[in-house]
Amino acid sequence: MEVERFEDIEEEFTDRVRSMIWCNAATIDRQGRPYSRILHPLWERNTGWILTHRNSHKAKHLARNPFVSLSYIRGDVQRPLYIDCTTKWVEDTDERERIWNLALAEPPPLGFDPAPDFVSPTNANLGVLELQPWRIVVVTFPAASYDEGHRVWRDKTVA
Repeated sequence: MEVERFEDIEEEFTDRVRSMIWCNAATIDRQGRPYSRILHPLWERNTGWILTHRNSHKAKHLARNPFVSLSYIRGDVQRPLYIDCTTKWVEDTDERERIWNLALAEPPPLGFDPAPDFVSPTNANLGVLELQPWRIVVVTFPAASYDEGHRVWRDKTVA
């Protein structure tokens, strides 16, 4: 079932990303094939953040195709969450530091210390990737029908 406003799924979305924490993330490689890995995004409402390496396969894939598809599944396989996003690198120093501090401020396991990998928010190899969902699918089964088991929100302003 289509939902018009993010607010219609926000509580369930937030509960799931905060409890599942890790997700499968798929990009498209340089030969047009899907490539998956596990990531740990942080979310502020419907904007996600990933602290990652700027010289990774993921960065090379996103340079050619800025879309990523995320799947959250943990414990109850009848309650997955799917998030399809556009991505962009955050270059602003203040915003990079803010996201670094967001990772530090959240209690574990959602929060984490990025310093062991990146030393500081000014490290040249630190990439801060912004995720802007264009589609979020909240699945809950069993349901009376397929349509009732899928709540789908689309941001029509994100390409």
